[in-house]
Amino acid sequence: MRLVPFITALLVTAGLYLAVFERDTVLAYARGAGAAETAPQEDAVEQDDAPDVVEAASNAVGVVAIRSVATPIDSAVILRGDTQASRRVQVRSETSAIVNSEPLRKGRYIEKGEVLCQLDPGTREASLAEAHAMLAEARSHVPESDANLETARARLEEAQINWNAAEKLAAGGYTSETSKAGAAAAVRAAEAGVESAKAGLESAQAGIESAQAKFAAAQREIERLTIMAPFEGLLESDTAEIGSLLQAGGLCAEILQLDPIKVVGYVPETEVNRVQVGAIAGAELATGLRVQGRVTFLSRSADPTTRTFLVEVTVENTDLAIRDGQTATIAIGAEGIKAHKVPQSALTLNNDGQLGIRAVASGNLVKFHPVRLLRDDIDGVWIGGLPETADVIVVGQDFVIDGVHVTPTYREAAQ
Repeated sequence: MRLVPFITALLVTAGLYLAVFERDTVLAYARGAGAAETAPQEDAVEQDDAPDVVEAASNAVGVVAIRSVATPIDSAVILRGDTQASRRVQVRSETSAIVNSEPLRKGRYIEKGEVLCQLDPGTREASLAEAHAMLAEARSHVPESDANLETARARLEEAQINWNAAEKLAAGGYTSETSKAGAAAAVRAAEAGVESAKAGLESAQAGIESAQAKFAAAQREIERLTIMAPFEGLLESDTAEIGSLLQAGGLCAEILQLDPIKVVGYVPETEVNRVQVGAIAGAELATGLRVQGRVTFLSRSADPTTRTFLVEVTVENTDLAIRDGQTATIAIGAEGIKAHKVPQSALTLNNDGQLGIRAVASGNLVKFHPVRLLRDDIDGVWIGGLPETADVIVVGQDFVIDGVHVTPTYREAAQ
């Protein structure tokens, strides 16, 4: 019998036994646990008395964080709004007449004072001539009334002289009381004549004023026949067709003024104090066109339904590229603030639904910080509400909560 095959068989059997029945012991020995088991009992007591930090370190969660430092940024108030014409008016007739001018077609540029609709005068010119004649006649009565007043005043002066003479003669006994009474009656009659002459002059002047009013009304009625543009702009509709009857209040044309143009939005009450009249503002239209202007109006009264405040930005539009009613995103410049730029994926929610980030605090413990979004960029978001410096967790933040011990691995913010 050969010994080598027998010894080999024994070794294989022992190896299978250890691998199957003593597997844990062999693995523990391979990890060095065997030495710990054979150590003296005093070493085991020392292991039981180790600090809790060692146990916490062994249970720490690995996360990836960035060390962020607050940076001053130009903050802006972002709104949604639309464009509005600086002026928009419906030009209407003030009288009733037939249109006798050719219509102007919509889209045409109109200068201030350009004739939009010309109306047929009818009998208005005859009425004007009649009113003019009445005015001339009323004016002709004034010299006669003036002359009558002067005559009445002269008679009054003569009567007063006669009365004075009669009074002196009566005092000296040279005339009778009857003559004195007659002189007094003549004075009273002269005074009445003066008053009558004054009334006649006032009546003549009243006649002039009445005739002037009628003449002005007839003249104004003639002027109303020519309907002109109150300002320069674009025709939004055709003017009234020739031959059509325009009643008082009938529409002749509608005009828009688009240069300058207003971009209008509504500011929430939480942001209204950051907006100032005169602040620089920009707007991006739905077409991609970007324009810049200034805030020219900020309402002092909130909309009762939305609790927002109307804001208007005035923008130059010399080429009329901006139309009335286009949707726009408005950015109004506000005072700069300090903010942190973090990856958008770093944002998370706490149990109360607050938006924020989780950061590594002292002792490598996790702390949740509520934040507010300030601006979106392609490579991250700017947030406020954090301390000057913060170790923001960017990987693993959704697997930890406040107070959890972590082992952070730091990386550059740009990575």
